[in-house]
Amino acid sequence: MGKVFEKLDDKLIAFIKAQKLFFVATAPMMADGHVNMSPKGYDSFAIIDAHTVAYLDLGGSGIETLAHLKDNGRITIMFCAFEGKANILRLYGQGKAVSFGEEGFEELCALFPPEPRVRSVIKINITRIADSCGWGVPFYEFKGERDQLRRAHMGRGTREEWETRRLERNVESIDGLEGLVPPK
Repeated sequence: MGKVFEKLDDKLIAFIKAQKLFFVATAPMMADGHVNMSPKGYDSFAIIDAHTVAYLDLGGSGIETLAHLKDNGRITIMFCAFEGKANILRLYGQGKAVSFGEEGFEELCALFPPEPRVRSVIKINITRIADSCGWGVPFYEFKGERDQLRRAHMGRGTREEWETRRLERNVESIDGLEGLVPPK
């Protein structure tokens, strides 16, 4: 039986920090819209306080999470124990994307180890924290991070060229929702 927690305590924070992978799920309000779930790695998750977390959105082929957050803000983060005691932890909340060129972006990036190409920082106000058994999650051994994403981003020219490419390719989600917009 799962347990609901009032806040992120020391035990939950230790569990989160021990994980090398987490999953992000969002969905648009439209009934026929696509639910999105994305795996995230690297040292890209930060705990701001007992009810607030953030993660680096390093970008990829789509813009679903950011578009869904603009649409309704709903987001769930899931951590699974792939070693040690079985456990799944979900953080439910309201998220907001702060993208490059926007006010507060640099301050949020400072919460993380340096990353040269960050599309957005997703900041989440947690509304529910719950765990579950995780008995069906298999054991996996962590062998290291893949470097393809970083290499691909760095191979896109200067920072300005990379930003221009993001703005051109991340205009809207697969459901036609607004994605990245040029900074004002």
